[in-house]
Amino acid sequence: MCVELLTYADLSSRLNVSREAARALARRRRWPRSRSADGKAVVSVDLATLRYTPRPRRARRADPVDASLARIEAVKTEAFKAEIARLESIATAYRVVFERERERADRLAVELAQAAAEATAANAWATRLEDEVTALRSARHPGGGLAGQAASRLGHLAAAIIQSDRAARR
Repeated sequence: MCVELLTYADLSSRLNVSREAARALARRRRWPRSRSADGKAVVSVDLATLRYTPRPRRARRADPVDASLARIEAVKTEAFKAEIARLESIATAYRVVFERERERADRLAVELAQAAAEATAANAWATRLEDEVTALRSARHPGGGLAGQAASRLGHLAAAIIQSDRAARR
């Protein structure tokens, strides 16, 4: 009879099982246990009578509820992935529309700025012409004939119109 004091770690390495399996085996066989000087639990084992072969692990039968829940979760996951893909495609389409509308708004802003500049130029030209017409109607200078002054003013007015027309065409 060869009795040895082994820790659970030593017993598990001799039997080629886990530490917890060795501890469970010592409990089942009611081997005497004690504490070593370093505080570890040791077991008195008779190695001559020890004939232990670990049982092969049996596959646990799957719980049908867990299996069906797993299938439901897989179906839900696939449905969510499909919904995400659908929403991403919709977002992409909206993004294209947004970009097109932004480009259109930019073009309209440029056109609006050009129209505002043209309106300002037209208002300035109209004001100048009104001043010319007012000057023609009220101009009577001594020493000069009304017809001569009107012709001179008319020539200036025609020159102003031609100059404004050329400026507008540029």
